[in-house]
Amino acid sequence: MSSTTDFKALTREISGNMSQLRTSQPEVMQGFSAMGKAALAAGAIDAKTKELIALGIGVAARCDGCIGFHTQALARLGATRAEVHETLAIAVYMGGGPALMYAANAVAAFDQAAPEQAPAVS
Repeated sequence: MSSTTDFKALTREISGNMSQLRTSQPEVMQGFSAMGKAALAAGAIDAKTKELIALGIGVAARCDGCIGFHTQALARLGATRAEVHETLAIAVYMGGGPALMYAANAVAAFDQAAPEQAPAVS
């Protein structure tokens, strides 16, 4: 994916494609959904921090869909650009050059999800 990827469109497309799996594999999809809700629920670690961790793993795993979904969740949870960028720095540290390429895409995805935080274009 390039930095010109429309991550909102990507996540809509993935969600639409997953609807087929919800129909054909309802128990698996319900189980996955329940696991996600349980894992991301606030506990000893707050929900925003858990989403930051998920974004870092998505970058390290080179998962464009993960980047799209988790940046959208982070925007809803009020994550700042600085928090996202620090998380991406850790992902790059742990994942090297390939993670850097996906971290750049995650910057674009967060800017799409939270446009009020994107830097002004001069």
